[in-house]
Amino acid sequence: MLGIECPAPPLIVENWLRGEPLTNFELGKLYIVEFWASWCYPCVKAMPHLIELQAKYKDEGLEVVGVAAYEKAPTAAEARTKLDAWLTENFSNLNYRIGFDSTGETKKIWMDASCSSTVPRSFIVDRDGHIAFFGNPTDIAHVLPKIINGTWSSDEAKAADAKRIADDQRTERFYSIKDTIRSAEEAKDWPAALSAAEEGIAMMPDDRHFREIQARLLLQMRDTATGFQVLRQLVEDAIEKRSDAVRGLIAVMDQLFGPENDKAHLPRAERFAIGREVSEYILNSVQDSGGPTFDSYRVVAQYYYESGDKQRAIELIERAMACLDDPEIVSEPAKQYYMPRLLQTLANYRG
Repeated sequence: MLGIECPAPPLIVENWLRGEPLTNFELGKLYIVEFWASWCYPCVKAMPHLIELQAKYKDEGLEVVGVAAYEKAPTAAEARTKLDAWLTENFSNLNYRIGFDSTGETKKIWMDASCSSTVPRSFIVDRDGHIAFFGNPTDIAHVLPKIINGTWSSDEAKAADAKRIADDQRTERFYSIKDTIRSAEEAKDWPAALSAAEEGIAMMPDDRHFREIQARLLLQMRDTATGFQVLRQLVEDAIEKRSDAVRGLIAVMDQLFGPENDKAHLPRAERFAIGREVSEYILNSVQDSGGPTFDSYRVVAQYYYESGDKQRAIELIERAMACLDDPEIVSEPAKQYYMPRLLQTLANYRG
């Protein structure tokens, strides 16, 4: 088992895609060992922050090491080649090491030994070569300065470890419920899927994820009255709390106006009433924030198209397509996925 204050295990890495190979942890230096994957959105989102930390604390002896242990490809060689190209395309400014764990040995003695089941996972190795902290990379900014100046106490470390264990248990339960929902949906056992979604709501009442699934299942089961009640509450909560509101409202719009969804049984007046309110809020939020949101234009366009305002729908799809040309908004893989779909949508709108 690997825990706080344990000696850091070795890094058994056959291929170093960026930086010089790291054979051992040098006493007197600090290390952040980050397990990640290129397909993992939170992992990719954390990379610019790691770049900043490496630059900021380099003179303090910090070395950041990324370990890619979860890449997906038919063979290890293909995964390595694909990852190398991905790093070149997306992070040409990378200033820290990247190792490719092709055998799974490093994953075994770090991730598995610490009961870490999800990425990203950050480990901080202190100047004595021991694990001082491990958990979510979002916590590093708080922990690392204390480790550097010597104020990181064993009590704080134990409290952080207890929080990590609780968070991991919660995350594990979250994915377990999602697996139950997916299996029930594949079997077309809608009541079982709905029951699992309600279990998720009870576990995470403030999280919108399982409520979105609940609304979708209710509408699919033709319980439109309850389904719309859940959707209206989702809209109210998103607008009231304003935290990540647009993302939650986009999910609502996808349910009500997504072209792939069967909407024939949904009450038209109520569907369009919610659509109008949410569309106006989303577009105003995008305008107020000063930056375009690709998904915002995409989902709102369908509402305007079905409402009869085809010119407005075309304009919004064209804005969404313009977003695809900005790599800071949409990654190249996402662009390759969405562009043909947007072109087809635009052709449909134009007749």
